[in-house]
Amino acid sequence: MAELKVNTKKFKLNNGVEIPAVGLGTWRSEPEDAYKATKLALENDYHHIDTASAYGNEEGVGKAISESKVPRENIFVTTKLWNTDHNKVEEALDESLKKLKLDYVDLYLIHWPVNTDSEDIKDPSQYEDYIETWKSLQKIYKEGKKVKAIGVSNFTIKKLDKLLNAEGVDVVPVINQIEAHPLLTQPELVKYLTSKDIYITAYSPLGSNDSPLFKNETVLEIAKKNKVEPAQVLISWAVQRNSIVIPKSVHEERIKSNIETFTLSDEDFKALNEINEKDGPKRTNDPGFNNYDD
Repeated sequence: MAELKVNTKKFKLNNGVEIPAVGLGTWRSEPEDAYKATKLALENDYHHIDTASAYGNEEGVGKAISESKVPRENIFVTTKLWNTDHNKVEEALDESLKKLKLDYVDLYLIHWPVNTDSEDIKDPSQYEDYIETWKSLQKIYKEGKKVKAIGVSNFTIKKLDKLLNAEGVDVVPVINQIEAHPLLTQPELVKYLTSKDIYITAYSPLGSNDSPLFKNETVLEIAKKNKVEPAQVLISWAVQRNSIVIPKSVHEERIKSNIETFTLSDEDFKALNEINEKDGPKRTNDPGFNNYDD
């Protein structure tokens, strides 16, 4: 039987900031649900909350943080810049801070490498460049007041190479937040990110809604053998893979159990790593507007 423990692990990012390995994800959580989930998380040993402007729930998250007895400096808060706000980065950040009722966020991400003035634009040739967006984030970061660290989300190797080699770019993202789980291990991207000292934050680590991972024989067998929940297997695997993980839940028991992880045996860890080859890859989040210039 596995020895479950509340996960207190932290990773040191390339700018020296520390981030808790396990956090609460709030994608697809309605504002009131996000408030209740964040409140529960902070009452149950979580110190990392992930949200985004596009989620529409920053106010709920902020309300829970403001009511929490956990000191602000002990809560790592991530939010994200949406596609239509690339030309008004500081204004968008200020709006997020207002909704979150915070003076600063610990991490600010470019949500997608897609800069467009309109949600309706589907033609990739009309997308604007995201290099200038990153330079705006760099400027805010260097001022040292509103953000502790900056990073990206949903960036491919090619897009990161373009960013890192652009003139005027001198801050390396601390994180690339991507979909990652045993059905989508993305080994080449992981190798690239490791080489650049960029951590992965794994979103949809449980495979999102109606997840095939909860029906996967390998996951179920390992969970049964260790007498743990399948979600605990997947979260433990992510941490053991040296990635940050932000499972989403609005259910009290799930929120409590998701922060408890264990060390997988070499055999089980290897078996989970091999699911991608055997049963995958399967992506659960593909909005369609990121499929260009990979």
